[in-house]
Amino acid sequence: MKIGLTFDLRSAYLAMGFSEDETAEFDRDETIQAIEKTLRELGHETERIGHIKELAAALVAGKRWDLVFNIAEGMYGIGREAQVPALLDAYRIPYTFSDPLVMSLTLDKGMTKRVVRDAGVPTSDFFVAATVADAAKVHFNPPWFVKPVAEGTGKGITPASIVRAREGLAAQVGELLATYRQPVLVEPYLSGREFTVGIVGTGVEARAIGSMEVILLSNAEQGVYSYVNKEFCEDRVEYRLIRPGDDPVVAASERIALDAWRVLGCRDAGRIDIRCDGENRPQFMEVNPLAGIHPEHSDLPIICNKVGLPYRDLLGAIVDSAAARMIA
Repeated sequence: MKIGLTFDLRSAYLAMGFSEDETAEFDRDETIQAIEKTLRELGHETERIGHIKELAAALVAGKRWDLVFNIAEGMYGIGREAQVPALLDAYRIPYTFSDPLVMSLTLDKGMTKRVVRDAGVPTSDFFVAATVADAAKVHFNPPWFVKPVAEGTGKGITPASIVRAREGLAAQVGELLATYRQPVLVEPYLSGREFTVGIVGTGVEARAIGSMEVILLSNAEQGVYSYVNKEFCEDRVEYRLIRPGDDPVVAASERIALDAWRVLGCRDAGRIDIRCDGENRPQFMEVNPLAGIHPEHSDLPIICNKVGLPYRDLLGAIVDSAAARMIA
């Protein structure tokens, strides 16, 4: 197949003057190189397209591909991860990963929790604060965990995200509102274990390929899987593979992850984050339907490496899953 690659390259945006924080979710050069190299090893022809505006220009110029391998995160708006899929849908070009509805929904953590909660998937209580005054309306007791409602890669998450008294909540909500200009999600702080579950496949074909427990080392920012901890994970975090047959909490986490994946309609591959409360009951935290796929640094390939699934096979499974949707 001729496969186009859509992506937002961090180095390109930094060169345009955007900040480290603004570009935190974007991909490294070596990620694109690894994807391109692997797809060619699988026998495909590849073409780098780039970000949404470059895709639009290419489509207007008449370029077409059998499939687009899409990892573009987008820069602006609550629907930024849906922009490339929506444009490709308009031109009836199939692509990897989830559709515009799923991408828009799952970027909003509050709306996502409403959907999975209504479907009976275990998730913690929550409140979405759109103003500083809303902080006084939070109906459950501290400690709380506070984060932007529509960011990833740990953006906006620091040790200050744990708020232990009501008098500190408004200030933390206000700081995040001012910095990220979007509502703020307030949840009970879950003090138990944290897992990320890797999933490959779509619908009934989806399967959990493995679960890693996220263990913060002594030099990490404690209590939170923060942006800093993720950025310097090699030195600050231990990722421990735990088999569901060896740990009932992991088995329960994988059931929750698969239920949420199917309820939300996620496709091809991704990750679901699970955190346990003080009694070790796993709760859905959030889903990443556009998970990072740097072969060594990103969580999903790390899980694959730990379970013995080669990077080549992961990308092959993603392409095969997406290809099943190709128009005959």
